[in-house]
Amino acid sequence: MANRRCIQTLTQQLFKSNLHPNPPPLIQHLRTLTQIPNFPLKPFNRNSHHTLSNPNFNSSSFNLTTYCHFSSDRHDNNNESEEDDSEFDDDDDDEMEMNSVSSVAKKEYTPEEKESEAAAIGYKVIGQLERSDRVFNKYEPVFAVIQIGAHQFKVSNGDCIYAEKLKFCEVNDKIILNKVLMLGSKTQTMIGRPVLPEAAVHAVVEEHALDAKVIIFKKKRRKNYRRTKGHRQELTKLRITDIQGIEKPEIPTPAKKVEKAAVAA
Repeated sequence: MANRRCIQTLTQQLFKSNLHPNPPPLIQHLRTLTQIPNFPLKPFNRNSHHTLSNPNFNSSSFNLTTYCHFSSDRHDNNNESEEDDSEFDDDDDDEMEMNSVSSVAKKEYTPEEKESEAAAIGYKVIGQLERSDRVFNKYEPVFAVIQIGAHQFKVSNGDCIYAEKLKFCEVNDKIILNKVLMLGSKTQTMIGRPVLPEAAVHAVVEEHALDAKVIIFKKKRRKNYRRTKGHRQELTKLRITDIQGIEKPEIPTPAKKVEKAAVAA
């Protein structure tokens, strides 16, 4: 209804400007923008006795183009809509990340690709653990600093560590951790630049487990947006079985006490 009243007011002003010999400049400008069809612009003769009938604004042949100019509120609404869109974009990013993770899990790798991916992480699978294997040795006084992915661990023979899930190994697999940064014992220390090529740490995969749940809290100011999400990191438990590449000192065996025979009196 408001738009119809505006159109009627505008057309009435244009119609009156045709009757007025010197219309205002604003009306002249409007006259150049739009022109009423079926009403040619002719100068009005005051001496003529012809009467003009009111135009039929409701007729289907009457079409008038209108132009709307918005104020700065339009830009504010655009900014708000952009911020709202950013929220949905963040949610879409989370969904895309989840989809990418699932796609990576479903991707099939060739043996060459598996070997190259494992080497980039820092390990190599050498086979399954058999019942006849005697890989678990006693404690030896040597240590090694190894790197698995982006994490470093100081380990000794018999230690258990939790690393981020190793994709291409199963439970009871024997692996070699080849990114050894340092080796040490009581008598010597070897530091790599950045790794020691001749050193190796042997381990056995004991299990794939999940870490404790971590609550992730998301909040966006001025939007009343709050969300909590639980996340459990996938881990792989490794047991260190042997450290190679350094001389291992011998562990002295405790001497047995010689029992003195009781001398009979």
